[in-house]
Amino acid sequence: MYKPAYFLTPAILNNLNSIERYYGQLEALKIPKELELKLERGNLLESAYVSNSIEGNPLSPYEVTNLLLNDRVPTNRDEKEVHNFFAILENLGKEIEKPFSLSLILDFHQRLLSGVHEQAGNLRDEKVAVGRHAKDKNGPSFIIKHTPPFHQKEKIEKALKELIGWEEAEKNLPPPLKAGIFHHQFVYLHPFEDGNGRVCRLLTTLIFLKNNYLINKYFILDDYYDIDRNLYSDKLHTADQGDKSEWLEYFTEGVMYSLQSALARIKESYDTLRVENRPTPKEKEAIEVIKKRQEVTAPQLAQILGVSRQQAHNLLSGLIKKGLIDKKGKTKSSYYFLK
Repeated sequence: MYKPAYFLTPAILNNLNSIERYYGQLEALKIPKELELKLERGNLLESAYVSNSIEGNPLSPYEVTNLLLNDRVPTNRDEKEVHNFFAILENLGKEIEKPFSLSLILDFHQRLLSGVHEQAGNLRDEKVAVGRHAKDKNGPSFIIKHTPPFHQKEKIEKALKELIGWEEAEKNLPPPLKAGIFHHQFVYLHPFEDGNGRVCRLLTTLIFLKNNYLINKYFILDDYYDIDRNLYSDKLHTADQGDKSEWLEYFTEGVMYSLQSALARIKESYDTLRVENRPTPKEKEAIEVIKKRQEVTAPQLAQILGVSRQQAHNLLSGLIKKGLIDKKGKTKSSYYFLK
C-alpha cells in the first residue's frame, strides 16, 4: 500500500486554514448566474491555455480562445491537444460519481492524445527521462531532472493501482493535501510517454471536485503554476527523494493564491457588472414609478411617463435584463415589480 512521507509544517497548516477561509468567502457570495457562467468559461479557457502551454504548446491565449469559443475543428497537433484537453475539462463534473480507477486514467489519456499520439490510452513500457533541452557553448544538450522509478508496464500499473487505492482510502485528509500528494506521485511515476502533466492536472482538478471544491467554477490552479513554470517544476521534483513537505508547502500556497485571485476577479467583475447595469435616467424614472405603486403594467407606465407603449415595454425589458425588476404573467396585462 502506498504511504506518502511528509510533515505538517507551520506553513502547510497556515495555508490550509487560509484555504478554508477564502473558499468559505467564495461560497458565501451570491454571484449572479450570468456572471457565474462568464467566470467559469474564463477559468476553463485559461486552464486549457496554461496547462498546454506548460508542456510546450505554442498557441497563444488569443488562438486558444478563438479555437474553443468558435468551436472550430482543430487542424494540427497543437490545436488537437488544446481541443482535447478542453473537452475533458469542460465535462469533468460528469466524472465525480465514478470511482478513481486505472481505466478512468487511461480513458483521460486516450481522449487527451486522440489523433495526437499513437500510444494514446496506453501505459509506457520503456525507459524515459524527464528534463529540459538547453544550449551552451558546446551546442544543444538535455538536462535530466528526474528518472521515473519504473520502466516496465506491469510495475507502472501496480504502482498506479496502489496510488489509486490510497486516494480512495484517504477519507479524512484535507482535500488540498490529498490533491497535492496525488499530483506529485502521479508525475513521479510518469506512467505515459507523453501527456503526463496534463492528465495529472485533470486528475488533481477531479480530486478537488470529488471533495466539494468547485474548482473551475470559482478558481483554477494553473494560474499559479504559470507565474514561474521553472519553480513549479523545481518544487515538484523536491519530493522525488521521498519527503513531500516542501512540495506541499508550494502546492497549498498555490491553492491559497488561486482562491485570493478568484475573489479579486469576482469583485472586479461585480464592479464592471454594476456599471453595466446602472439604470439610465429614464429607467430611473420607471423605477420610481414602480416603487410608489409597488407594481405596474406597461400601459400604466406609458401613461404616467408620457411615452408610447413600445417605449414603456423597452424600458421594462431593459430593467429586467439588468436584474432590477421582475415580471409576472405572460399576457398584455402582465405587471412588473421591484426585485
